[in-house]
This record gives sequence, structure tokens and C-alpha cells, in this order.
Amino acid sequence: MTMQLHLQQVPARNGRLWIRHGFKVFQRQPFALSSLFGLFLFAGFVLMFIPGIGLLLTIALLPLLSLGFMLATHLALQRKTPTAQVFIAPFRLTPERRRAQIVLCLGYAVAALLIGMLSDWVDGGSTRDLQKLIAENADNEAIANAAVDPRLFWGVAVRLGLHALLSVPFWHAPALVHWGGQGVAQALFSSTLALWRNKGAFALNALLWGALLMALTSGISLVFGLLGLPQLASVVLMGLGLLLTTVFYASLYFSFVDCFMFGAPANLLDDKA
Repeated sequence: MTMQLHLQQVPARNGRLWIRHGFKVFQRQPFALSSLFGLFLFAGFVLMFIPGIGLLLTIALLPLLSLGFMLATHLALQRKTPTAQVFIAPFRLTPERRRAQIVLCLGYAVAALLIGMLSDWVDGGSTRDLQKLIAENADNEAIANAAVDPRLFWGVAVRLGLHALLSVPFWHAPALVHWGGQGVAQALFSSTLALWRNKGAFALNALLWGALLMALTSGISLVFGLLGLPQLASVVLMGLGLLLTTVFYASLYFSFVDCFMFGAPANLLDDKA
């Protein structure tokens, strides 16, 4: 079934509402949504063991992750419990949509790998060297010396900047294929246009997520530091990071229906909802 999608321009304040509704829908199905994200992490972990193409396949799953969580949120709003079927559902529609989803996944993976190669060239591998030292629990002096490498800044800047640009056309593209029946090129263009027209809402959304993450990280690190338990802080922060990531993916549905309003309830994005 194809739904009629109409691109909307929304006020910047709606970027805050997407986060609020993400937390609300998580409260409805905390175990189911957390399990879905855990399942994705496990699948990615297993795929990484496939020689040669493991990394490519893992990255290729990311567009499917965003669409799967949109479908899960859609079910949760209907008082239904989402299951792992949400990750399979996009491939059970028409052959055209299945092919489009596969092209999107592979296109995203190839683009991400190219960004990684370019970033490695820019920073001369300094980012990978730093990550290796941290993973090997090297001494603080070695890590500090690697962290002040001037090439590191430009490598990080290129990675973050290009990945941010890559996310724009892919933000809504899987959902536009699934619900709107759009082709790959049209879905990528529509997603880009939606983010551009609603850049105020998306900018506020990103700033609030960043502020929330920084505040919680600083607060927890300070509290456990004062208690003399800095090691425990890292464990708590890891669990909190997984929870916030799950809520973030649950909130994606609301940005989609707000930008395209394909039949959402009239009060879905009402501040009093």
C-alpha cells in the first residue's frame, strides 16, 4: 500500500517535541524497543566476523535500523508490541521497494567506507592509532601524545562533517521508499528537501540531544568521581548511552510524520499529547 506523502514545513520548536515523544513512546515499550536495539548490536557484532565484507554489511544495516525503529514506533503508538519482524517487513512489500531498500543500504555503506578512507588520508591514520592505544589500555602518556597530534583534529572534522552530510539524504529515504513507494533517487532528494525546509527543527533537535548527552555525562562523571568510583561511571555511562540511542531511534518516526504527515493523528505532535 502506498500512502500519500505531503512535505510540510514545521516550526523549529517541533525539534524538541520529537525528543519528548521519543521518550514517551519508549515508556510504552521499554523492553521491546531496548531488545530491538540489542538485537541489532548483536547482529552487527556477528557480521563483523565475516572476512572482507563484515564491516560493509554492518554499515549497510544502518538505514534498515532507522526504518525498523520507525515501524516499531508506529506499532507502539497502536498499543502493539514491536518484534524483530520490523527489520524484515521492508523486504516483504513489492520487489521494486525491496530492491530500492537494498540499493539504499549498499549505497550508504559504500559512501561511509569512502568517507573513512578519505578521513584516514587526511589524518594520516592518527585517529586509528589513538583508538588502538585506547583499546590496548596503553599508558596515559602515550594516549596523551597521540591525542595532541594536529592531524587528529582535521581527521575528526572531516569524518563528522561528511557523515553529517551523508545522513541528510538518507534520513527519511528508507521510510519514503517503504510508505511512499518512492524510487531511490526520489527518496534521497525528498529527504534532503525535507531536512532543508525544516532545518530549524532539525538543528534544535541536534543541539538538544547534544546538550542532554553532555549534561548527563558531566553529571554522572562528577558524581562518581566525588564518590571515588570513576570506573563505575564508565559502566553507567555505557548503559545510559545505549538507552539514549534507543530513544533517539524511537524518535525518528515523529520527525518523519511531522515532515510528511502521511495520516498521523491530529494531536500527535501537540505539546499536550
